Formats: sequence, C-alpha cells, structure tokens
Amino acid sequence: MALFSLVTAPDVQQQLADTVRAQRKAKKLSRKALAGLSTVPEATIKKFETTGQISLRQFLLLWQSVAGLTALSELIKETGNPSKHTRPRTIDDVLRS
Repeated sequence: MALFSLVTAPDVQQQLADTVRAQRKAKKLSRKALAGLSTVPEATIKKFETTGQISLRQFLLLWQSVAGLTALSELIKETGNPSKHTRPRTIDDVLRS
C-alpha cells in the first residue's frame, strides 16, 4: 500500500541537482573540473543541473565527488531498516506521530 505524499519524484530529482550544484559551487568547481573529478561528462552535468535527470550511477559519481558517499550510505542504512519505520496501523498511531 502506497503512502500519500505531496513530494514528487521530479521535486526530489531537482532538489538533488540543486544540492550537487551548490556543493560544486561551494568547492569553486566548474562543470568542466567536476567532470574531470567524477568522470561524468560536462554536458551530462549541465543537463542534470537544469533538469534533474541523470542515471543513478552518474549521480553517485557526482555525489561522491562533491559530498562523499558516507552520509548517503548511512541515510540508506537508517531508512532501510523496517524496524525503525513502521506504518501506522490505527488512527491513534497516526495521532502519536
């Protein structure tokens, strides 16, 4: 059963792109320099930053280059543990959260 959310996949894609762009600029990297670090083509970086569209592999290469993969890996471990996040079963569960 899917949970309803006002956040859409394109919203999250653009948030990720905006974060990579901000990290790139904070590190004073041009797209060309980031392409050299990440092995992701400069044109792909431009497309990602403007549309949010990229392959998962290329996204991970960019993220690794601007922010490192440790925090992302920890987030996956944390959210991937079903015992930590259970769906509410009653209205009382919803009201408590």
